[in-house]
Amino acid sequence: MYGMLLESVQHFIQLEYGEDAWRRVREAAGCPWPVFSTHQVYPDPLIPALAAACAQELGSSEEFFMRFFGRCFVRYFSNFGYDLLIRASGRYFCDFLQSVDDLHQQMRFTFPRMKSPSMYLAAVDAGGAELVYRSARQGFTQYFMGQLLQIAEDFYGFQLGLTLLEETITEGASRLPGARRVQVRLRLSFDNGAYVRARAEGARAVRSLALPAVPARALLALFPFGLVLGRGGGSRAGPRVLAAGDKLRDVSPGLEGRPARERFRLRRPKGVPFTFDDLLLLHAVTFELELLRVPVPVEDDDDDDGSSSGAAASAASAGGDDAGGGEGGGGGGGEEADDEADEAPAGPPPRLDARRGSQGQRAILLRGQMRHVPDIDAIVFFCSPLINNLDELPNMGLYLNDLNLHGLSREMVLKGWQHCSRLELLFERAEERSGALERSLRLLDRWKRRGDELLYSMIPRPVADRLRSGGGDPLDTCQAFEAVSVLFCELEGLRAGGLQGAMDAVTSMNAAFSCFDELTDHFGVYKVETVGSVYMAVSGAPEPEPGHAHARRVADLALALLRRVRALALPSGAADGTSLEVRIGLHSGPVAAGVVGLKVPRYCLFGDTVNTAARMQTTSMAGRVHASADTCALLPQGRYCVECRGLVSVKGKGPMRTFWVSEGPARRGSGAGAEAPRPAPAQDPADAHSPPPPPQPQPL
Repeated sequence: MYGMLLESVQHFIQLEYGEDAWRRVREAAGCPWPVFSTHQVYPDPLIPALAAACAQELGSSEEFFMRFFGRCFVRYFSNFGYDLLIRASGRYFCDFLQSVDDLHQQMRFTFPRMKSPSMYLAAVDAGGAELVYRSARQGFTQYFMGQLLQIAEDFYGFQLGLTLLEETITEGASRLPGARRVQVRLRLSFDNGAYVRARAEGARAVRSLALPAVPARALLALFPFGLVLGRGGGSRAGPRVLAAGDKLRDVSPGLEGRPARERFRLRRPKGVPFTFDDLLLLHAVTFELELLRVPVPVEDDDDDDGSSSGAAASAASAGGDDAGGGEGGGGGGGEEADDEADEAPAGPPPRLDARRGSQGQRAILLRGQMRHVPDIDAIVFFCSPLINNLDELPNMGLYLNDLNLHGLSREMVLKGWQHCSRLELLFERAEERSGALERSLRLLDRWKRRGDELLYSMIPRPVADRLRSGGGDPLDTCQAFEAVSVLFCELEGLRAGGLQGAMDAVTSMNAAFSCFDELTDHFGVYKVETVGSVYMAVSGAPEPEPGHAHARRVADLALALLRRVRALALPSGAADGTSLEVRIGLHSGPVAAGVVGLKVPRYCLFGDTVNTAARMQTTSMAGRVHASADTCALLPQGRYCVECRGLVSVKGKGPMRTFWVSEGPARRGSGAGAEAPRPAPAQDPADAHSPPPPPQPQPL
């Protein structure tokens, strides 16, 4: 399908549901295109997939959104002036329904691969009409119904009632094996009295005329490619050629008296049996007949209903839908399909000469109207050949003087030849610009994702999303957190003597901090910043943690940092066999947090808790985790061993009772993730000035 259908869907979903809704729908449908190009062809199942995604993300049913998409297309193409075609199609709604195929034929130059389904009125009365709709695609019935509803409201000013009478899926007459077609019969309920009265008055006026009969040869002289078709025999028999125009007899001698299906293939309307009785029902439909260069034998013309000869006719034409320039057809209210060749199963490519007949000439496609003449019980096909440019005339065995003057066929061929090269150049440039725009949009989307990743590495995702959604003032990001746990970790053992030593120190810090970043993600702890050789992280902000989980997370992270840093092979310190060590400090309490700065914004923590955690780190020892009493009180039972360090003089705080935190017995024996029951907590020394007993690790 062409991109205009998808553009209408995108436009109105964004308009009525919002940009975020369209993003979610596109992701749920698995649509890889951020935007659509009007003249680019996209897969047919994309619209049903978008309808299913809308039903999932926005509520309601798939049928509702398929109708909604059909309405959207009518509203959308009106912005481009295509509504003028509908307004000019006829005085009455039935006139429009009968001319839809012709309207789409006029669009074949703008959309050369458009192949719309066929439709015709099976019955008309004062209360409405019955419409028969045929399509090569399944699942677009509700889409077509939505188009009819919107056209009736916008252009004819009434509310249309729709009733689905019948929907059948049959094997199509396509040359493709396994092709299936959908046929739908709809009851259209509306006030159709004016159309019925106008048609009755016109019939009475024709019957009142008293004119002499016109010879068939005089009629065929006006239409040198015309045909007179009579009944073949049985009720379902194919028609026979009673007479043919002069030019048609020149390119295909011996037509008179032969079965029509022997020399012609019915191309449009699609899926209609090529029988006399079926042609009578479609007097207001545009027909296309393909003249076959190689006659197709018809074994039993009386019993054949036309469907069995379709495959043979297709094989004889050996070019099928490409004959006559390969243009698209008409159809149901704006829906179009791609060339059937795109849906063909894989197989050997056709030979280049397979499109030509026995004389090396291309098949001729005749387009026009069939009218029944009751006096002789025959159908007259008033038609002209479809020719796109001068290059096709020699391939068809025709000349300019073969074309009639009143049909403007000569003028269209000549003007088309003059403007074809310029239009092709403009179309190629438009396609190039469209491709460049799509590539630019994909590149923009990729860089946008990279920008988001960079932003989220500097600012927490919830805070960044809040700023992007309209909270532009950084003060709006300030929050107070009642309970968090802060970790400071300093690398020790880095030597930066000389240029090579400085490079080794930078390499070692990068490797260590990259390892730390992985661990923070693993334990669900937020990395705040790094200053020199100090690494800062917090749990409980910017996303609050339930209960005391923030203390457990930073303790697990601290112990994991000790284990991992010892296992790193780093350039710094490798000369004398030493390795890096870390000093870690933990403290828990309330903080305030927010985004600071405009040029290089950072998410920072403020409060005494941060200062105390930093003091725990500066007073710690290499390879140890130094924690305050506030943090130790929040640690879960049986998970860690806590050794009381005693009273430590902390700058700005005075003496503080602190603790060493290490792996619990069960965790040392069975791994870092082991849990163990917690014994009674260790008793601190009562007097800080008296010599304390030798410190013994006690489980907390």
